[in-house]
Amino acid sequence: MADRFDAFVLFAEMRTGSNHLEESLNALDGVQSFGEVFNPVFLGSHNRTELFGIDMAAREADPAPLLDAVVSEPGLTGFRFFHDHDPRVLDEILDNPRIAKVVLTRNPLDSYVSLAIASQTGQWRLTNPKMAKAATARFVAEDFDALIERQMTFRDHVQRRLQVSGQGAFWIAYDDIGDLDVLNGLAAYLGAGSRLAEVPGKLKRQNPGDVEDKVENPGEMRAHLATLDPFLLTRSVNVEPPRGPAVPTLMAAADSPLLALPLPGGPTEAIRAWLTVLDGAPPVEGMTQKDLRPWMRKAKGFVSFAIVRHPLLRAYRAFERMQSGKGNAANTLRRVVANQHGVDPDGPARDAFLGFLKFLKANLNGQSSLPVAPEWASQAALLSGMAQAVLPQRLIREEEAAEELARLAGRVGRSAPAFEMPMPADVVALLDSEVEDACIQAYRRDFLAFGFKRWKNS
Repeated sequence: MADRFDAFVLFAEMRTGSNHLEESLNALDGVQSFGEVFNPVFLGSHNRTELFGIDMAAREADPAPLLDAVVSEPGLTGFRFFHDHDPRVLDEILDNPRIAKVVLTRNPLDSYVSLAIASQTGQWRLTNPKMAKAATARFVAEDFDALIERQMTFRDHVQRRLQVSGQGAFWIAYDDIGDLDVLNGLAAYLGAGSRLAEVPGKLKRQNPGDVEDKVENPGEMRAHLATLDPFLLTRSVNVEPPRGPAVPTLMAAADSPLLALPLPGGPTEAIRAWLTVLDGAPPVEGMTQKDLRPWMRKAKGFVSFAIVRHPLLRAYRAFERMQSGKGNAANTLRRVVANQHGVDPDGPARDAFLGFLKFLKANLNGQSSLPVAPEWASQAALLSGMAQAVLPQRLIREEEAAEELARLAGRVGRSAPAFEMPMPADVVALLDSEVEDACIQAYRRDFLAFGFKRWKNS
């Protein structure tokens, strides 16, 4: 156990008791924590600007040598790391199994109120209770929510990185930092050769008492907390596979500074035809990311756009392709949809389409053996992938495309070609409330993201 780790990191946040825990760790023989080594404002502790011969300018240029210096120092060395510390070293820290991970948590409301009081009084550490400064904080809902979001995003990143790399962490709560047995358990986890006989008592707890007594507006605080969702009951769980940027599918106008982001299952041919008429030549396709970047630099003031299709029409086009498709992939799709999802592709059109929509819901929710095909994947997922290369500056619903594309043509000094929108008469004949409900359930993400209405109200 003694050589299990070369160093450790204490993941914490302001006002979680990290100073107190660090003091306890430093009381162990052969253990030394150097504070907030990657805090952008100082180096290790307030007013320190150099460590191991590395000053803040050198750390700003490249933080990796400082991390190496801490890890290679004799004994078991460590540091504290918060969500707003230098992000350039975070993944290197997380991916190194020789750096032990300790995660300190505290009730976020207590942390928020403690931070607000410390910001007012300027008292960040307390060693003598006689010198304690009292104050009350004002609870500001927006500030509290923003802090929670930042910390949750950071903690989720840490947890996922540890999971995918097969590492564990020692989790310790604020209420346990004064528990001698827990502290010695942490010492055992780190592989320290010594144990604490008592909890170091130099630092004292600040602002004891009930949280409602520490704020000016406890009523407002209670009212806002009642609106929160601590169990994430309303969280939308997305299990679709992540998509790549699909750069070769992009279409750059032959001459005009316009870049189309066609989505599979959407009006790709209509977009290609519109761009061809616009400039009198076909658009440039098949680009790589290496090709795309020079185009973006050259096409000053370019506009990128994506046309999103109503999920009902898009699902119906996928349904048509399933029925008429040729080859192994189409045959496999029909067989799985029929045998595993109870859909009769050759039965009554309305019933077959309804069954296909239920299959799409299962497929998008990871309940099908078939992978999610791009032509029926959610458009939100497809655009998230494309955003890795280029963001759509204009998101256009297909029914509004003629008017919006005319504006883009005018912007680049061109006459507006006609934009052909497919006639949906075939799908309209199959519509009823059950079919529309099934579509909404399958594509709830797209209905929410792009503001689509039910087809009969569109």
